[in-house]
Amino acid sequence: MSLSVRGLAKHYGDVPVFANVSLDVQPGEFVAVVGESGVGKSTLLNCMAGLDDWNAGSVNLDGQDLQRMDEAQRALLRRRHVGFVFQAFHVLPHLDVAQNVALPLMLLGQSDDARVEEMLGAVGLQGLGPRLPQQLSGGQLQRVAIARALVHRPGIVLADEPTGNLDPRTAALVMDVLLSQTRSLGASLVLVTHSEAAAARADRVLLLTSEGIGLRAHADSKPA
Repeated sequence: MSLSVRGLAKHYGDVPVFANVSLDVQPGEFVAVVGESGVGKSTLLNCMAGLDDWNAGSVNLDGQDLQRMDEAQRALLRRRHVGFVFQAFHVLPHLDVAQNVALPLMLLGQSDDARVEEMLGAVGLQGLGPRLPQQLSGGQLQRVAIARALVHRPGIVLADEPTGNLDPRTAALVMDVLLSQTRSLGASLVLVTHSEAAAARADRVLLLTSEGIGLRAHADSKPA
């Protein structure tokens, strides 16, 4: 699934977050966005998903202009075609692991226990479906979040610091899972991160500043 952002700007009142952000993500491409804390990386990702509004510019997902959609239309587009991985996991504590992973399918009216089990196996959580989130480690919770983001076979995955709360070894394992699974789907991946190790695995690394975005100079970015 392709993503096109043109001239995007966001501010809160008189305080600018970012401006002049233009980028393209091709189907199946992995793009990492890096930048200093507070520059708006997470806000940019939320705009790409239509979770947040912006003040200028446009966001197109697979040729569909999010600016022309109302909130219900954006939600339906996300539900069908977008997977979102949050830094804070955002699993529901009163649901077990399998139920958390199954949520996107439930929202689409596509109950599929076999698909849920397939995804749990793919992220290394086979047999843990009946457990509650509080019984899992941080690395396991992040893999639950990845399985949930991918279970409905989205065309694009947007990941917000998915390794930010993990130790280096667990972070590397989580990135392995995220990359292998998005590539098995042929999905595009946009990752915002502070992690040099995670960013180095991207096809391209873009640097976000308050003035705009562009290819990071001297980046060691390369295909994973």
